[in-house]
Amino acid sequence: MVTLESCPLFRGLKPGELKTLQQAAQEKKFPAGKEIFKEGDTGDGVYVIKDGKVQISGVLGNNNRFMFSQVEAGEIFGEMAVLENKPRSASAVADGETTVYFIPREAMLKLVEDSPRLAMNLLQDISHRLREFNRQYIEGVLQSERLALVGRFARSIVHDLKNPLNIIGLTAEMVAMEKSTPESRRVNKTRISKQVDRISEMVNEILDFTQGSQGTFVLAPTNYSVFVEQLIEEMRPEIDIKSAAIELQSPPPAVTLLLNPKRLRRLFYNLIHNATDAMPGGGKILIRFIVANNEVTTEIEDTGAGIAPEIAERLFDAFATYGKAHGTGLGLSICKKIVEDHQGRISARNEQGRGAVFSFILPIHQNP
Repeated sequence: MVTLESCPLFRGLKPGELKTLQQAAQEKKFPAGKEIFKEGDTGDGVYVIKDGKVQISGVLGNNNRFMFSQVEAGEIFGEMAVLENKPRSASAVADGETTVYFIPREAMLKLVEDSPRLAMNLLQDISHRLREFNRQYIEGVLQSERLALVGRFARSIVHDLKNPLNIIGLTAEMVAMEKSTPESRRVNKTRISKQVDRISEMVNEILDFTQGSQGTFVLAPTNYSVFVEQLIEEMRPEIDIKSAAIELQSPPPAVTLLLNPKRLRRLFYNLIHNATDAMPGGGKILIRFIVANNEVTTEIEDTGAGIAPEIAERLFDAFATYGKAHGTGLGLSICKKIVEDHQGRISARNEQGRGAVFSFILPIHQNP
């Protein structure tokens, strides 16, 4: 149980000021769960808890109630509306049997005007309260963001795994049919293999996204020309199957870059697969290189319809996808992370009358 004179806020008051405070204060009792005031009420006074606890809460966002703080014996609440002369912005509810001192607004303002010490104590108390509220609010927002991200992540995984799993299940039933011919089984085996590859690719993207650059990430001096030429030759057969063709508009420069080959290979795969997805009827993938200012710019252009305006601003955000029947929506987000891990930059644009162009810039390694 706390008396007014022992309350930290009123320490340092002169005897006359303390007497005025005691005369103005009214003692009130509230049972557990009783509302002391609510949002929108008039800020008619300040409360000091003599005994018990009070929960301060307010409605934020989509009508969700958020608990700002729990006030205990010796602490004040309701001071903001009094000082600002505005309606209450939060609700106060007794958390158990609670006794408070109620100090009317006019009496409190007179005390603040007459006592510099009280004004300073009140300012410090408000500052502390705002800091604590900011901390709790930020923690709450971060938690909500985490939950929302987990939800979007789960929906993306379930949705994207469902289609290939359904195809595998149906194809497996066809293989098991008594009337299935060797040729039919061969075709269905290939179909299942492709769906397994799809799932493997999605799982790799999810792992890349969740792990980021954690763990060992070694950058080694690498001849960029040799790296690119070998990678393109590896990818040609797969690109040919999709009725697309890769054309090097300029030879990859024979410069040394600090690379993690496995991660940079993922970058090329993601960008080139995106290009083939953008050209379902086939087309060309044009790759060119520019060397300037101790940097190498690599541009990958397709002959598809270009980047949709609806997604242009959030192209590299996680789960950003538009007009694709499959995929996790993580590919370009992973590309951005890979380039940044190589101390580079990535961007995208549309070329008038042509398709999309993805451009990433990597620094040239300078020998010591």
